[in-house]
Amino acid sequence: MAKVKITETVLRDSHQSLIATRMTTDEMLPILAEMDKIGYHSLEAWGGATFDSCLRFLNEDPWERLRKIRAEVKNTKLQMLFRGQNILGYRHYADDVVEYFVQKSIANGIDILRIFDAMNDARNLQTAIKATKKEGGHVQAAISYTISPVHSNEAFCKYAKELEEMGADSICIKDMSGLLTPYAAFDLVTALKSTVKVPIQLHTHYTTGLASMTILKAVEAGVDIVDTAISPMAMGTSQPPTEPIVATLQGTPYDTGLDLNALDKVNKYFAPLREKYMSSGLLDPKVLKVDVNCLMYQVPGGMLSNLVSQLKQQGKSEKLTEVLEEVPRVRQDAGYPPLVTPTSQIVGTQAVLNVIAGERYKMVSKEFKGMVRGDYGKSPVEIDPKFRQQIIGKEEPITCRPADLLKPELETLREAVKPYMEQEEDVLSYALFEQVATKFFEYRKAKKYGLDADNADAAQKVHSV
Repeated sequence: MAKVKITETVLRDSHQSLIATRMTTDEMLPILAEMDKIGYHSLEAWGGATFDSCLRFLNEDPWERLRKIRAEVKNTKLQMLFRGQNILGYRHYADDVVEYFVQKSIANGIDILRIFDAMNDARNLQTAIKATKKEGGHVQAAISYTISPVHSNEAFCKYAKELEEMGADSICIKDMSGLLTPYAAFDLVTALKSTVKVPIQLHTHYTTGLASMTILKAVEAGVDIVDTAISPMAMGTSQPPTEPIVATLQGTPYDTGLDLNALDKVNKYFAPLREKYMSSGLLDPKVLKVDVNCLMYQVPGGMLSNLVSQLKQQGKSEKLTEVLEEVPRVRQDAGYPPLVTPTSQIVGTQAVLNVIAGERYKMVSKEFKGMVRGDYGKSPVEIDPKFRQQIIGKEEPITCRPADLLKPELETLREAVKPYMEQEEDVLSYALFEQVATKFFEYRKAKKYGLDADNADAAQKVHSV
């Protein structure tokens, strides 16, 4: 038995889950020096949707955010979420872009990269893992946790062993939907601890109301590190609250060693921010309730809200139950992919199309075709060849690592971004979110030359300066 370490998520996943990643860098900076004294294992502060959100909604440079956080956090490791070959975007990128992104993330202050793949296809992690090792970063390889007839503890352990052999310094159980129940967590952690030698970390969400109990059972099974969020920004679709977990383990062999009085300072800082988000409508009370649909249909919270919104747009809200029943069938047809970005959106949209059309696969989305073809990697079980043919016709399925089919992209991207370039990292912002980044670069230039930064016309005019 050893003391349990805590990763605090308030700077990334907590506000991504509760307020669509809208916390600004200026809202984070005043409390960082205090947070640095707490003794956390790490602060999850970057990656995931923060990059897109900085550029798209906050007119912030995500690289500048990372540098500012690093300047304040001198003693605690900074951690990011990295989508394997997708980096932080929604498609596979060439190896040279992945390698450069890893290099620049570590150079700007990241210590730990939590690297995952939506399909649990280890081939989609190999470039990011090698690049992280080369740059001296810590590789935390993640298992996308899910439930299906083919996802067993034995299968997860086999995958964890493969990741360890590829160079993982630790393994994360990434339970993005809050589907991991307390006793299942105990069994999975026990199985992993007997399979791999590296530390095990647990990441879960409070969506289904189970997360604190799940953490407790995982701790009893020997988990090394757990993800929590400071209480004003915890629960609902976020993580379980930090302080109650710390209090629960105090005086036991698992004692985190964290001081509740010190954590209270962090709590008191974020409490007024929570009130601000509530009154502005950014924090919707709906995301704070326990969602049993997630347990019944194994649909993540974000996916559920997408389905509701898609049906509303079609004027077919009454079809929600039918769609929720169709999701597992579509998932089975597609080889049981875990439901996490981007597979959750792809499976969900196809279920909506099947129900609205009144005939299964009468309409097929481009993304679903791509998933069945193998664009995103190998599905957990082989897709029925007849079904594949029905969806992709005579097209050849992709059986190699999808990124092997991509030519190097970096030099072409460097040329394209030249008119806007102010720092080397701009090429990566452009690579991931071309249109959004371009708009941000124009905003940045307008601001620099003292024009009305919110005036797109002025930004366009100064583009040639």
